[in-house]
Amino acid sequence: MDFLNRTQAPFEDGIWSLIDEAAGAAAQELMTARRYLEVGGPYGPGLTSIELSNDDYCRQPEPGEAGAVMSRAVSVPMLRKTFKLSLRRIAAYLSNGQPLDLSPAEDAAEAVARLEEQIVYYGRPEFGLPGLLDNKGSCRMDGGDWTKPEDALEDVLAAVTKLDDAGFRGPHALVLAPKYYNALFRRYPDSDMVLINHLRRLCTRGIFKTSIDGAAVIDPRVGSLEIGQDLMCGYIGNDGIHCELFINESLVLRMQDESAVCVVKPKDG
Repeated sequence: MDFLNRTQAPFEDGIWSLIDEAAGAAAQELMTARRYLEVGGPYGPGLTSIELSNDDYCRQPEPGEAGAVMSRAVSVPMLRKTFKLSLRRIAAYLSNGQPLDLSPAEDAAEAVARLEEQIVYYGRPEFGLPGLLDNKGSCRMDGGDWTKPEDALEDVLAAVTKLDDAGFRGPHALVLAPKYYNALFRRYPDSDMVLINHLRRLCTRGIFKTSIDGAAVIDPRVGSLEIGQDLMCGYIGNDGIHCELFINESLVLRMQDESAVCVVKPKDG
């Protein structure tokens, strides 16, 4: 099934390879959750839902009463963005070796990657999709002033300790909003030690900058990412001036234990 319509495009596989390479590299820079969570798949575009829990009774039946046994399932969303490439620029690349501007493909891939991150971290409650940070089971704590390296270190130590006490002994990942991530490159007073190098010994699964509020320490046993279709580009048509293309993917977070996350809210310095 050629659902990407790539054979209908007015160019050969070489151009598709360039588009795929540019889009994949741009998206990969922003996809942080894939770097520390287990990733399953890709299972193909036909993966439209997954089950999140074992079968169980909806309610315990009374003696002599039949019971309904069910599991809980969530839909697998498809993330999609269209973009255009100039037909003249493609022809100039093929005929004259001129540079081919693939920034529209990169921009579209980044838009899909940002949406992936937002769905993984915050879910879509209106559609029953869980998120790593926006759930009732995660522990939460108010932090200190992260413009001070010692405050950031104490908060991360406290968050790791909370997870340790709950049985989640790592390896832990640390995810942060950009301003808090950048603050980790401050040196301790009267020292050449940079805070992020210190924290790497504590959060051995990695330290990642992404578009979230605050920070969080995460044990990978919180869940896994299940991928239906991985990031791919396809062809829509052309108007004689531009080729209209699209990029899409499908994936969902399979939440296994919400309590394997500790969310930290630092003070605004």
